[in-house]
Amino acid sequence: MKATRPVSEHAVCPAMRVNLLKKLLRTVGYSLSLLLLAAASYNCNAHDAESDVLHTVGSIIHTTAAPLNAFKIAGRSPENWMGALPDSVNLSQLSIPGSHDAGACYEPVAGIAKCQNLSIAAQLNIGVRFLDIRCRHVKNGFVINHGPFYQNLYFAEVINTCAAFLRNHPGESIVMSIKEEYRADGCTHSFEQTFANYVRQYPGIWYLGENVPALKEARGKIVLLRRFAAGNVKGIDASEWKKSTFSIDGKQASLRIEDDYVVANPQHKWKSMCTFFDEARTAKGNTLYIGFASGYKPLLFSIPNITAVSKAINNGIAAYFTANTKGRFGIIPMDFADPSRVSLIFNTNF
Repeated sequence: MKATRPVSEHAVCPAMRVNLLKKLLRTVGYSLSLLLLAAASYNCNAHDAESDVLHTVGSIIHTTAAPLNAFKIAGRSPENWMGALPDSVNLSQLSIPGSHDAGACYEPVAGIAKCQNLSIAAQLNIGVRFLDIRCRHVKNGFVINHGPFYQNLYFAEVINTCAAFLRNHPGESIVMSIKEEYRADGCTHSFEQTFANYVRQYPGIWYLGENVPALKEARGKIVLLRRFAAGNVKGIDASEWKKSTFSIDGKQASLRIEDDYVVANPQHKWKSMCTFFDEARTAKGNTLYIGFASGYKPLLFSIPNITAVSKAINNGIAAYFTANTKGRFGIIPMDFADPSRVSLIFNTNF
């Protein structure tokens, strides 16, 4: 009889490894995310943001996130996930994946301005439904900037992209934060007046109510989150924006925001994010939660390093939402949004 070859304890088939990893991530997702951030934080303080531990474990989480939450499940897809939800659901009761500085795809020096790898059209197609748009006011028009850096993109192009997406996917809605960026140049109109001109040029696409709408009202619309002061233009008023974690209690809408974007230590930022997610999940009422999973590490002369933070925080996002698969976590704008993390977030609505 042919001898049976003994099976090594290390000879585990790939499928078994994946199943074991799934169980591990479900069990220790939160603790693992803190471990990742601790590794990132240590190395940020010592050398830079990416350690061997962070790179290896973060890669495991990234590559196993898709099997845990498939991009297309039971009739919902990244392009149409809002359409699978009831009309009566308020936007404030959802988990909405977003992109921080959605139009920032260019930079003169690596790490100082670029926040996304995907175009706005591609972001919408993978499930992003919150766009953080930064407009520089130039000659009574808007161009997209990140700080002083022009992003080779006009605001009109952003609107056209969103309008085309909503025509093809009328069950969806896009929450758009609009902020004035950098200094104005050659303008005879106020920022508010120029924005009003864009609204007139694109009638019917905007939801300009001061309240946070239900999906029935928001479908097929761009819901304005207004970060600029205005008298006549409506939208959800977020003009009293601050740094760190704060609340805005308006007449028609209440906002709770985490935007601590100067990040000396990614571990501290991540702990703040976890606290914010836990608060959003357990909160009562229709407060709109917006937790920015983004920031930069200030280097010499305060030069920003975006990727020193994004690598750590994005691994934390993957771990957290692999372990926490259902609930209301609010709007989560990310740097370098990708299909895996975006899918993990929007699938918590189901």
